[in-house]
Amino acid sequence: MLAIRIHETGGAEKLRAEEIPVPAPRAGEVRFRVEAAGVNFIDVYFRRGLYKADLPHTLGQEAAGTVTAVGEGVADFRVGDRIGSAKVLGAYAGEALVSAAAAVPIPAGVTSAQAAALLLQGMTAHYLAVDTFPLKAGDQALVHAGAGGVGLLLIQIAKRRGARVLATVGTEAKAELARGAGADAVCLYTRDNFTAAAREFTGGRGMDVVYDSVGKDTFAGSIDSLRPRGMMVTYGNSSGPVPDFAPLLLAQKGSLFITRPTLAHYTLTPAELRGRAAELFAWAASGALGVRVGATYPLAQAADAHRALEGRETTGKVLLVP
Repeated sequence: MLAIRIHETGGAEKLRAEEIPVPAPRAGEVRFRVEAAGVNFIDVYFRRGLYKADLPHTLGQEAAGTVTAVGEGVADFRVGDRIGSAKVLGAYAGEALVSAAAAVPIPAGVTSAQAAALLLQGMTAHYLAVDTFPLKAGDQALVHAGAGGVGLLLIQIAKRRGARVLATVGTEAKAELARGAGADAVCLYTRDNFTAAAREFTGGRGMDVVYDSVGKDTFAGSIDSLRPRGMMVTYGNSSGPVPDFAPLLLAQKGSLFITRPTLAHYTLTPAELRGRAAELFAWAASGALGVRVGATYPLAQAADAHRALEGRETTGKVLLVP
């Protein structure tokens, strides 16, 4: 089968399309035919070497498809079932393995493309708005990268919970997408100062929470956008890791809170994972949550997908199709 692997870390040119054997599921694992695989910045971080993996390494953690084999002891899934996961072992491939405990059933009314677009980014948006800083009516949230895969979903979930949302984007076309998702106001960070926009949006008070997936380039401005005792949620590094800072900074800026969450700690049990996914799938199936697939690439063109993602040329979800 075809798989996209790296033998050394570096740029997108390090991605290799190779034929490798179809893997056999071990005890507790499920093998499935990949019908859509999500492209995420975590894949870029592994490719660059920011996150470590044994080499050679087949990239990709998020995919949806149809079960083709089950390992010993698997009772929840059978051959022919439709499943998805954000903890796949090598999703950039024709077939892939996943622990049965990390897989979720895909209900009727949700396509494999929708599922692959929701599993990592949708559940991330869900835990950010529902658990990390539980938004409620009247809260004011700043969402960076508002036209990205997480951003568009996070805006919609925040609005469902009654929050007011200021989104940042890089272009006017992306601003229209953020507005379409429900953002109350949009700041073009390439033209305007988003910290000043946050102060204006809140009448000088500051945001209750900032959801920041950008990292290095926005960290200082995000801190300055918060109200006293506000929360900084830094959950990504698309511009590079956040620079070192002294905890005293949080006191100086208003006794702020800061957290660096990850999806793994918000899906600690199969029940929590499947409950979070089921709510997202129900919203998507009913049309209450819009899922934007901004670009689809053949599996062999994974390098082009990475370049587009890193170049901030994408909106919504980027998928690979074997």
